[in-house]
Amino acid sequence: MPRDVASRAAKVACDEGKGVSPTGLAVFLDFTDAALRYGKAKAHSMNLGASADYKKLGQEIIKAKYGNLFQMYEKISGENPYVYPMKIFPAVHYTMGGIWVDYNLQTNVPGLFCLGEANFSDHGANRLGASALMQGLADGYFVIPYTIGQFLSQEIRTPKFSTDLPEFEKTEKSVKDRLAQLLAIQGNQSVESFHRRLGKIMWEYCGMSRNAEGLQKGRDLIRELRAEFYKDVFIPGSVDEYNPELEKAARVADFLELGEVMMVDALNRNESCGGHFREEFRSPEGEAMRDDENYTYVAAWEWADDGNHILHKEELQFENVELKTRSYK
Repeated sequence: MPRDVASRAAKVACDEGKGVSPTGLAVFLDFTDAALRYGKAKAHSMNLGASADYKKLGQEIIKAKYGNLFQMYEKISGENPYVYPMKIFPAVHYTMGGIWVDYNLQTNVPGLFCLGEANFSDHGANRLGASALMQGLADGYFVIPYTIGQFLSQEIRTPKFSTDLPEFEKTEKSVKDRLAQLLAIQGNQSVESFHRRLGKIMWEYCGMSRNAEGLQKGRDLIRELRAEFYKDVFIPGSVDEYNPELEKAARVADFLELGEVMMVDALNRNESCGGHFREEFRSPEGEAMRDDENYTYVAAWEWADDGNHILHKEELQFENVELKTRSYK
């Protein structure tokens, strides 16, 4: 079955207390039946008859398909997955959108280039690490060295910008004030502890499967966590030295806002589509129910400090593609 369906099923089983590892965060993946099916098919194609060792033949096929994966698993767990069922649990993939770039990898802001998966506007979220890595390598090695020069060649005579302009002064003051605010808190909890707690909230309430009640609860928990962050985070060091904890604190502060916006967006989108699976919007067979009539747009949210974030809709136009709901039947 597709990995999103299997992942949801695994998490549901563990949430119900049926997990098989000491932590309860695993289910068995048993290849016994698959080995027998593969083996029988191979024996039939080779006219070996009923005397063939179906399991051994099947294991050879599985080894050819997944041998490297099984080898890594045995090295990590100490168990032979051909003999004992594997223990698996869904992991958190990074979630991201994608922005438009031209064939030179330049965005619609002149001089601003975007490399790697972040520029893949036709895909969006929940991509695998290997494909993201390959896209970053391809853009970095084979595209941008030959395209950025075209932009730079047109800017070679552009004079140096003065840092005395009011825009520079305003931005510099804003950054300094923000860093000073974070350092002045001097609380009792590490930046890492807030990062982990935020991740737990996102995983539980805005993960593979969402519902309105959980999303609202998750949003409330993030708002409480953000208030606690600005009262009790501790950042060692100073602003005048290399300070990775200060840098991370600024990023986690952004994550706390981004996490809330993700909850708001998921709550606003009353459909199931792709990585966004709302439990209220699925067919009697459990499949995702998309709503192309009301949700064929990109949601661009404008942050509002009072919590009433503003939705800007960028409608999607389909001229050469017929929209169809994915079916696993």
